[in-house]
Amino acid sequence: MKKIKTTRNVKVKKVVTKGTTCQNVMWSWAIYVYWFIILFFIAATFYIIGRGHEFLNPTNRTVVISEEVLQKSQDYVDAAKEKIIAGDIEAAIVDLDAAIDANSNSNVYVLRGEAYMQMGDYQKALNDFNAALDVDGMNAVAFYDRALLNMRLENYDAALTDVNNALAAQSMKPMDVLSMRDLYAKRGQLNLWMKNWEGAIADYTNSLARAEGSVSADVYAERAEAYTAMGEYEKAINDYTSAVRVISEQIQAEPTQEGRESQSSNAMSYFEKSAALNLQMGHNNLARNDLESAYAIAVALNDTESINRIQNLINGLNN
Repeated sequence: MKKIKTTRNVKVKKVVTKGTTCQNVMWSWAIYVYWFIILFFIAATFYIIGRGHEFLNPTNRTVVISEEVLQKSQDYVDAAKEKIIAGDIEAAIVDLDAAIDANSNSNVYVLRGEAYMQMGDYQKALNDFNAALDVDGMNAVAFYDRALLNMRLENYDAALTDVNNALAAQSMKPMDVLSMRDLYAKRGQLNLWMKNWEGAIADYTNSLARAEGSVSADVYAERAEAYTAMGEYEKAINDYTSAVRVISEQIQAEPTQEGRESQSSNAMSYFEKSAALNLQMGHNNLARNDLESAYAIAVALNDTESINRIQNLINGLNN
């Protein structure tokens, strides 16, 4: 009896061991499937979150603008430029609105900002120049235009910062519509207004030394003002003489009669200022020569008020 019992126990034990092995195998496969499902859901979750983040942050995506959209935007810009030239600023802004809706290009914001500035809407102009720099932080024209706007608002420190940024941007990413000569001249003007005479002279000198663009008589005349403020009268007189020379060289190329008269009036003023400095230095004969030149221009312009004023100065010298 003991033997039979033992045999049964052995057989039963073998059966139990075999069943346990099957269960272990099935449990192992279940674990693999379970973890596969978990990893799948984790990967899917990261993919969905990543796509959502991409849509919420457009800068993470490469936006491809079709050639048709670009052409449409450019057509609006071209139409706006024609209207600006014609003086229809409001209609030009409507076209620029449409251009920005089609393609928010940095230069389009700049152009609309310039249009707003012409209308005297300085806040909207400032918003557009800021928007242009948000799109392209190296847009030298946007910095320059914002400097001009700040000068109109008499925010000279802000204007000076913008001109400095424009100089830096232009040196790294040149734009055809700007020149380093003009930027140095504008910073010189700012320094002149802020009574930084030495800084103004340095900037005007840098402007005159540049090869690009054409020399402006105003640069010589404004540097002469800085020299006058510093008591360097001889240098100031030389600059007024150079300013008159530039005008005499460029006046024939001036396309309008109004422009030629304006330049002639500037030359008359420079002769008078030079005469005043010569008088200050005791050079009466040179002062008289300057006044006679100014008188001749006043007669050519038929400027009665200037004729009378200059004639009285000459009579005073003669007496």
